[in-house]
Amino acid sequence: MAAKKIIAICQSGGDFVTNKDGSLSYSGGDAYAIDIDQQTQLSDFKSEIAETFNFSSDNMSIKYFLPGNKKTLITISKDKDLQRMLNFLGDSATVDVFIMSEEAAARNVSNMPASRSSRTTVSEAVVPMVAPVSVAVGVTNAIDQVDMDMPVETPLECMPINFIDEKHHKAAQLWENTITGVDQRFSSFSEFREALHKYSIAHGFAYRYKKNDSHRVTVKCKSQGCPWRIYASRLSTTQLICIKKMNTKHTCEGAAVKAGYRATRGWVGSIIKEKLKVSPNYKPKDIADDIRREYGIQLNYSQAWRAKEIAREQLQGSYKEAYNLLPFFCEKIKETNPGSIATFTTKDDSSFHRLFVSFHASISGFQQGCRPLIFLDNTTLNSKYQGILLAATAADAEDGVFPLAFAVVDAENEENWTWFLKELKSAVSTCSQLTFVADFQNGLKRALADVFDKCYHSYCLRHLAEKLNRDLKGQFSHEARRFMINDFYTAAHAPRLEGFQRSAENIKGISPEAYNWVIQSEPEHWANAFFGGARYNHMTSNFGQQFYSWVSEAHELPITQMIDVLRGKMMESIYKRRVDSNKWMTKLTPCNEEKLQKETVMARSLQVLLTHGNIFEVRGESVDIVDIDHWDCSCKGWQLTGLPCCHAIAVFECIGRSPCEYCSRYFTTESFRLTYAKSIHPVPNVDRPVQDESPEAAVTVTPPPTKRPPGRPKMKQAESMDIIKRQLQCSKCKGLGHNKKTCKES
Repeated sequence: MAAKKIIAICQSGGDFVTNKDGSLSYSGGDAYAIDIDQQTQLSDFKSEIAETFNFSSDNMSIKYFLPGNKKTLITISKDKDLQRMLNFLGDSATVDVFIMSEEAAARNVSNMPASRSSRTTVSEAVVPMVAPVSVAVGVTNAIDQVDMDMPVETPLECMPINFIDEKHHKAAQLWENTITGVDQRFSSFSEFREALHKYSIAHGFAYRYKKNDSHRVTVKCKSQGCPWRIYASRLSTTQLICIKKMNTKHTCEGAAVKAGYRATRGWVGSIIKEKLKVSPNYKPKDIADDIRREYGIQLNYSQAWRAKEIAREQLQGSYKEAYNLLPFFCEKIKETNPGSIATFTTKDDSSFHRLFVSFHASISGFQQGCRPLIFLDNTTLNSKYQGILLAATAADAEDGVFPLAFAVVDAENEENWTWFLKELKSAVSTCSQLTFVADFQNGLKRALADVFDKCYHSYCLRHLAEKLNRDLKGQFSHEARRFMINDFYTAAHAPRLEGFQRSAENIKGISPEAYNWVIQSEPEHWANAFFGGARYNHMTSNFGQQFYSWVSEAHELPITQMIDVLRGKMMESIYKRRVDSNKWMTKLTPCNEEKLQKETVMARSLQVLLTHGNIFEVRGESVDIVDIDHWDCSCKGWQLTGLPCCHAIAVFECIGRSPCEYCSRYFTTESFRLTYAKSIHPVPNVDRPVQDESPEAAVTVTPPPTKRPPGRPKMKQAESMDIIKRQLQCSKCKGLGHNKKTCKES
């Protein structure tokens, strides 16, 4: 049997008018009829509307009235909403649908009239627009009785804010009659409280509850001695709430305003929700400015920030519920991306502990096309429940960042690093000996040695230099430390022993203590002259900055959404690089072709002499020995980079061989394509699990006990090689760490 068709009368370009009874009427604009049924997808519906009205569907908002309720506009934002609308219609053959602009709605959030219905989660009102479409925006956080998936907030969860002594704010004026007096009825106490809240803002006074329970509400003006009162209770034999008594007289003349006001965070959050949807970077300062200008209420920065958090959670879903979805989410990852690893652990009290994710496309790409080189690093998450993200990244043939695996843990310590590395080892089982570029602190040194017992551990040069700088601070001047750090980097990059020793002697000339520090810091783990692994000239662990920039864009989302955003970024990157590489016609990737060409230009000025067999002497500014059988040059450039140096290329030019034949296979176009041969697939419905009886469905995961502290979160410092900050130096005694004003010498 064919699905029943409903005619959607789509209207746009007109204006809404609020009638005396509070209902809304729509007039003007254009109207078109579009047929829909239970099989219609929201994306298809939007596309047809956009084509009909000839405007973009990117910022389109679709709204409708519930049957018998013309006071509240309901938003259609997902397929479930569209299907719910059709279910609500019953036997109706038509439905009026209003096409709005979200961006215009956010710009005009201040002009909202009051809405009196709490029958839906988002109680929305409207404002006439000069733009070619009308706008409706949400204004309440009433209890959800239609869509139980939406978050609600207890009306009594409040925060103090202060009125500004300004009159006739447009937005507030629209709320002057939300309370009309005795016998006014409401469908719930939450609707009454919402109306009272708006009424007090419009009339510029503060109030407090004397009684506030599920049977009655008594409210008085906050100003001492002011007679204003209101009493509401449930109308007997019904569910309606009725105002029984009200004294409308104020004698305080706004005195209560000076003492401050209390407003729900959810109320402010609902005011800014639509704007936040359009502008995710809506700053707390701008929020406070908009609320002050439009409603005459003064918020400080932290109040605006907390309101933004409420609005964000209303839009993105519950942070708490996201943890409970982890069992379902991990199963969906493995189901949609077979071969992937997605696992989590909880503590004894069922609170979240750790989550590890590695997609099959990443595992396969690393094993098939990437160098056996892995960078380990971490970044702090500033989400509601904080945490640390541990990441393992690799380098593709173009030296691009290739995310291999990542985890969310509660802290960076040896236990969590060991767990992460064990999961990583199960994912990247390879016969090649791995080289890790990573920090050596916070338990990572011991964890790597325990899990990958035969790997090479290259200490991150930046972390090592920072430790050297910290240990020397206070002993030497800024200039002296700068010279020592520069010599330290030179020693690390020196390809041969004599170069390392020369730089070490320079350090010794400044400070024997610093020299001893360098010698005792295990140079075999960081100096080119001693390091046994192949790190292809990569010396620091912060190689994966592109991946960490993705994390910084998504770290404030609930945990499942954050992981899915990262998955989406990785999916797009893999697809784009695969498409790009299909255009390459060279054996090596473009970046390596360019490097080889530069070395070829330098090789033309060199003189080649055959010594014996396949060993050659190459003369230029220096004399170097090239062994083409062992891919070795005495300059060590060939071994360090994986690409022939200019001395080796001079030999190839002399004997008529191609330098490309002597390049590491990891720099070829073929390896690049193998790296990105597999795709990461979408994980649909990550926030809507299907109810089943599987064991995974019965697992409960609660948020970790840690929460983000109040105040502006500390951001990770930008990576820079300039790690030395100038130290204070007294101009009087020449001592370090103070200036002449605080100098103790007379």
